[in-house]
Amino acid sequence: MKYIVAIIKPHRLEEVREALDALGIQGITVTEVKGHGRQGGHTEFYRGAEYKVNFIPKIRLDIAVDSAVAAKAVEAIRGAALTGQIGDGKIFVLGLEQAMRIR
Repeated sequence: MKYIVAIIKPHRLEEVREALDALGIQGITVTEVKGHGRQGGHTEFYRGAEYKVNFIPKIRLDIAVDSAVAAKAVEAIRGAALTGQIGDGKIFVLGLEQAMRIR
């Protein structure tokens, strides 16, 4: 099994969810996170005052999938999250030794 962690822009969440649904992947954990990479943040204006935002709001997806489906899941996430702009996100794939259901 593989454990996929994807950091994406918040407005792309629905497209990514639909792409994963199309592959039959149903179990997704979604967390609102903040961070920055190469872009380092950005400048915003609030009530006429300029201020620097160091941490950008992002969405973190945690997904456990079968190893045979992992490459397709990564490509689906990448395709759905891609905007072509800086800060589109990252995808990490880790080995998952064991997973069990609590039921």
